[in-house]
Amino acid sequence: MSIEAFVRHHGVLAPLLRDNIDTDAIIPSREMKRVSREGLAEGLFAGWRYLPGDSRQPDPEFVLNKARYAGTSILAGGKNFGCGSSREHAVWALVEYGIRAILAPSYAAIFERNCVNNGLLPIRLSEAEIRSVLDSTEGDPKKDRLEIDLEQQIIRLPDGSEQSFSMGKVQRAMLINGWDPIDQTLQFTDSIADFEARDRLARGWAYPRK
Repeated sequence: MSIEAFVRHHGVLAPLLRDNIDTDAIIPSREMKRVSREGLAEGLFAGWRYLPGDSRQPDPEFVLNKARYAGTSILAGGKNFGCGSSREHAVWALVEYGIRAILAPSYAAIFERNCVNNGLLPIRLSEAEIRSVLDSTEGDPKKDRLEIDLEQQIIRLPDGSEQSFSMGKVQRAMLINGWDPIDQTLQFTDSIADFEARDRLARGWAYPRK
């Protein structure tokens, strides 16, 4: 799967302010019957998006089913977002649905790493900062659009104000360049080759003869 670089993004923000949203809520295990990453978006938040039963009838009360939040690409979540199992399918489902960024006070470590590895931006903001961002979108539905600038590490709000955030240097570079972990490692090809050359001289016995 190609990784879409994240430099700047304009998108609709939807509030999903629940703490401890786990990976089984994001993509229930019953939705993971495919042998590829494609098609997982249909099962995203399946336990919440659809009414009980097998009809796949959308629940009109769930935020992503409301007309105001059509085309949502940014989620505002609660603490410990992505907890539970380490299933990468949760991030794959979010990405295929069109989610490019999440705003949350904290994330489960593996989930956060999976986000970066797949081009999904996990932004850490305090609960008060998230509330301020949401307050700036209240009223006119057209105000739900935000601009996230990862280069400047700024969220530009509809009322003209800005909310800053920070991210680790390596993670930020991976997202901006669209690198997965292998791409990121390949940035050190020369350093790896230099190390191997030195190590071959020092520990020749560890290298098989050609």
